[in-house]
Amino acid sequence: MPPPTATLSVASSSSLSLFPFSSYYCSKQPQLRFSPSPTPARLTHFTPLTTPNYPIGKLMTLSAVSIEKETMISERPHTFLRETDCEDDGSVRARFQRMIMEVQDSVCGALEALDGTGKFKEDAWTRPGGGGGISRVLQDGAVFEKAGVNISVVYGVMPPEAYRAAKAAATDLKPGPIPFFAAGISSVLHPKNPFAPTLHFNYRYFETDAPKDAPGAPRQWWFGGGTDFTPAYIFEEDVKHFHSIQKKACDKFDSSFYPRFKKWCDDYFYIKHRGERRGLGGIFFDDLNDYDQEMLLSFATECANSVIPAYIPIVEKRKDTPFNESHKAWQQLRRGRYVEFNLVYDRGTTFGLKTGGRIESILVSLPLTARWEYDHKPEEGSEEWKLLDACINPKEWI
Repeated sequence: MPPPTATLSVASSSSLSLFPFSSYYCSKQPQLRFSPSPTPARLTHFTPLTTPNYPIGKLMTLSAVSIEKETMISERPHTFLRETDCEDDGSVRARFQRMIMEVQDSVCGALEALDGTGKFKEDAWTRPGGGGGISRVLQDGAVFEKAGVNISVVYGVMPPEAYRAAKAAATDLKPGPIPFFAAGISSVLHPKNPFAPTLHFNYRYFETDAPKDAPGAPRQWWFGGGTDFTPAYIFEEDVKHFHSIQKKACDKFDSSFYPRFKKWCDDYFYIKHRGERRGLGGIFFDDLNDYDQEMLLSFATECANSVIPAYIPIVEKRKDTPFNESHKAWQQLRRGRYVEFNLVYDRGTTFGLKTGGRIESILVSLPLTARWEYDHKPEEGSEEWKLLDACINPKEWI
């Protein structure tokens, strides 16, 4: 799920695969500073990260030769960065990794507290090409049918076909192996109650070096991400609350951000074959590198930290609202639209599927249940029709 630019858009804003470069083979394997058990086990719970980052790898000579799968590990490392990336703990790479780990902990903690009974299961993994990730999923809880919160920090060399598949815009650079670094957090939250909205957010940072066959090309970096709101029923006060939090985060940095990124979100999450949006929008941005790097790092951090105040109060208010079978059926139909967008249009999802990414991370954004009815049309003027009309004709909520 355009879900994590000069302009390499690899992970989608809605994909939980994050940076699914699979595990492109590196000619020299990283020397990791932690020891997985002989038989990798799945972690069943997590504790917040409180220890400093430690180096886990050596600078490697990489070559994209073949695709290898990720390796599950029994313990998550303190960092996925290479030793050279950790020499300066103030680097953008190190600070962005620290931010996404902290946000993963805070969001998962808030969701567990809200759910009351559900607990996140954690899977940690590494990839031979460099880096790894932490996937957390809460399933069949009291409030959430399915909630995924994933982070990924990967680096290595992209083969030409991966670079072409990932780009949001054409490039004049000749295709060739592209050294890259990518880090991000991505989450999709599906509540059980049809009156409680689905939420998606994703924030990511990319760097690329010059392709081998384009000497002299500059190193490039960019930020991307967004948070969007997908209810089955419209409660205007909820939509206004959500959008006001997004606007507040944007306005701290540039008053043009919210209207610009709100329209970008409406335009991106468009299901072309239906002629409607997936939901009621939010903010979305990509290819963002025309501002000061420090400012954009702070902006991405502010947006990621705004998820809890934007979403948790709404679910607290709606999670126990009485509903009937027709309400649930409508929620399932809207989830069908969610599935259609992610599998047909989302760049991160399609990229991950084409390049052998970790399938559980790629598809964890899909709901447990969805529904498709032949030629379904809600009655004009009904609450269901109002939601569909807002998805067809995006509104200004604040």
